[in-house]
Formats: sequence, C-alpha cells, structure tokens
Amino acid sequence: MTFRLRAARPEDIEPLYEMAKLTGGGFTNLPADRNALEAKLARAQAAFARDDDELGDDQFVLVLENTENGQVRGTCQLFTQVGQQWPFYSYRLTTLTQHSQELDRTVRAELLSLVTDLEGSSEVGGLFLHPNERAGGLGLLLARSRYLFIAMHRLRFAPRILAELRGIIDDAGGSPFWDGVAGRFFGMSFQEADYFNAINGNQFIADLMPKHPVYVAMLDEDARKVIGLPHPTGRAAMRMLEQEGFAYENYVDIFDGGPTMTARTDRVKSIAEATPSTVSDIALDIGERALIATGTLSDFRCAYGRRDIGEDGTIAIDATCARTLEIGVGDEVWSVAR
Repeated sequence: MTFRLRAARPEDIEPLYEMAKLTGGGFTNLPADRNALEAKLARAQAAFARDDDELGDDQFVLVLENTENGQVRGTCQLFTQVGQQWPFYSYRLTTLTQHSQELDRTVRAELLSLVTDLEGSSEVGGLFLHPNERAGGLGLLLARSRYLFIAMHRLRFAPRILAELRGIIDDAGGSPFWDGVAGRFFGMSFQEADYFNAINGNQFIADLMPKHPVYVAMLDEDARKVIGLPHPTGRAAMRMLEQEGFAYENYVDIFDGGPTMTARTDRVKSIAEATPSTVSDIALDIGERALIATGTLSDFRCAYGRRDIGEDGTIAIDATCARTLEIGVGDEVWSVAR
C-alpha cells in the first residue's frame, strides 16, 4: 500500500469524525464533535485559499490518504500563529529559592505560573494515526510532512514553533493534573473542560483561573508526579520532536500537565535540511530514502520515496513516489532524507 499526505477537504469530515472518536480524550485539536470539525475544515479551506505570503492566523489540516483505495487513515494540523483569537495559556514551572540566616536553611519551592509566553508562535499539532495503521513509519510521515509544508511556505510561519503533547490520562478518561489544580476552581471534570475548550476556546481559563502562582508542594502526589510527562502513547512523538531539535523548557499544558516542546523554526532539522529541486529523471530503484513533497497550499502532497540529487541540483526520484505524488520530469519537489 502507498500513502501520501495531502490537504484536507470538506468531504473528509466523516473519516476525521470517526478518528476523533478513537482519541480517548485530551485531544483538543481533534474533538469528537462534527460541527467543530466542520469549522476546522472551513478555516483550513480559507487558509489554503489565501495566496499571499504573509504571517496570519491560519490553520492548515492535512490528511493521510491510502492512494489505492482513497481511505483517510490519519491527520495532522499546523497553526501559523497561536493566541490570536483568544490568549494562549501555559503553565511555566519555575523555582523560587529562599534562605533563612537564623535557621541556616535554604528552601527551594517549585511554582506553576499561568503565562502567555508562547503567544504568537506557530504550532504543529492534531496528529492522529488510525490504530490499524501504526506500522511502516506512517506516524513519522505524518509528523515530518508538516515540516516540509512549513519549509515550502516559510513566510507564513512564525520564528518560533511549539508542539503540545498530551499529558497523563487515567483509565476513566480523567486527568490527575486537572483534578489537582484547575479542577478545584472550575467545578467541572477534565473531560467536560477539555471538550468545552475544544469547542469554545480557553477564555474561560482567564475568566476563572486564579492568577497567583501555584506551589507544587501543595498539590496531591497524583498531580505532582505527572507534571511535564507525556501520555505513554506520546513518548515516541516526544522523541521525534527532540530529534528535530525541539526541547522541553518547563512549559506544561494547563489542562493535563503534558509537556510543551519548543524550537526556533529555522533550526528544526527537517525544515533546515529541506531542499528544493527540479525533477530530472524518474527511475525504478535509485538513491537514498527520503520524504518528497510537491504542490503549493491546497495542492500540497508528500510521500516516502527515493531520491538522487545530482551535482547540478536536479533530482531523480523513484517511479512509485512519482506516481503517488502525480509528478513528472520538470516538476519542482522539496525533499529531506528519511
């Protein structure tokens, strides 16, 4: 089977809705709500249709398509500038050091402070791969295709980029972090708050959340021990982000306490190493394995393939990839080593 990433279309609503029901909660960018997903697709259509190269408040939705049967089996999203419609809140984990001369004792206390430090950053998120397809490197294809999209539309993305990883969710769909921190003030469960945020945004956090720092030592143990930890299913994603140059800098999600990873956009490995080339030849079996992408905005397509970049900068690609991406000699592609 061959797969490719492409721009999402309004008719992708049904497979997206079916996948959203499989996420198990804590997945704000892919809510199991048909109206919310239709709004996301409409916003993505507007973003794909805007052809000026300026940084705006765009959201792009990409889907993973099986080219043999047309089935959509995964999705991912890109946000060009967070915090434009409503504040982008995070908790920042900091340390306060205090010393008593009389007691000859130094005390260091960890604090969670509500901040909007990451406002204006771009974001990669909403990545979900159907459980039946979690093999063959398709998760990596989903993740890294986003960076080729950014490289190909660089002026539409901010200098800094972030990725939020889902935090620890228990078997009942609850969040120990939410129960220990924000849940004490809101009178709603994690699932209720997470769903409300996915549909309406998190302005209610600004309206109701205490603005004073929270002392970590005053939280119960269940909440303390999950701060900054990714959900078990997100550990591989965290490693992939680290390999791309993202780092955890003590920002955590206000709902589930999961880690927020950040990087300078131009230093993300797959963006920095992405190379534009003109296709000079299509062969049966050549060169090194790579991710290869083509097309602008709504015509964007990306797939695994093989490449051989010549001394003149042109590229030869394998026939299967050329067929999957519907390209031929003379077309422009961007590629990065797999």
